[in-house]
Amino acid sequence: MAWIDDLTNQIAEAHGLDPQSISVSESEAEVLLELAGLAAHSSGARTNAPLLCHVLGRARSQGVSLEALSETVRAAVQ
Repeated sequence: MAWIDDLTNQIAEAHGLDPQSISVSESEAEVLLELAGLAAHSSGARTNAPLLCHVLGRARSQGVSLEALSETVRAAVQ
């Protein structure tokens, strides 16, 4: 995950953020990639993968856990 870690640090530095507050752990990355795959495959449009990740990030910023969001997405695409 070196590339995303490096870019996260650059974004944090450029915008005066704490890198830890915006970083993605390996376990979070696994969940996000899985959900992005579900979005692309269930919708038939690859473009929905990054859009879903953006929506998930906005929901996370409002306090919703990634686990709860994962459950919601999985239930919606089945």
